[in-house]
Amino acid sequence: MSVLPDPDYRVLVVCTGNICRSPMAEVVLTERFDDAGLSQRVRVDSAGISDEEHGNPIDSRAQQELRERGYPVPHHTARQVTAADAERYDLFLAMTGQHVRGLRRVGVPEEKIRLYRSYPPDGSGGDVPDPWYGDQGGFTRCLDTIEEIAPEIVADVGDALPADD
Repeated sequence: MSVLPDPDYRVLVVCTGNICRSPMAEVVLTERFDDAGLSQRVRVDSAGISDEEHGNPIDSRAQQELRERGYPVPHHTARQVTAADAERYDLFLAMTGQHVRGLRRVGVPEEKIRLYRSYPPDGSGGDVPDPWYGDQGGFTRCLDTIEEIAPEIVADVGDALPADD
């Protein structure tokens, strides 16, 4: 088993249960950082504010959407954000304002938290709607939003990386 080197920068994408929005964004952002040649320097993970889905895989509808767009569907085990994550990660991408509040409650510093939709081209700062309660179309729209904003996140994180020696 190979061990990845420690990255320069760590991103944690956060939603409610860590089975839909945040793991989809983790997959998309990981691919985009790899495409940008930053996969050795940036690591993306995901977690949920709630522990209600603890241990569960990515929702089957999210898996279907990822597969249909050619993304790998990783082995995933839902987990809850912890206070230790506040030290471990450099950027917390919250899917909703409720998730921002949950991150604050576990002690994540304000300067490390951003709403996913605060980045261009959307820039609204609004919530990424939860597709879990709807049909497959909700997962399609959710992944559309994630993909649309991902390049801006990659560019922003790339700018924040320390210069290579």
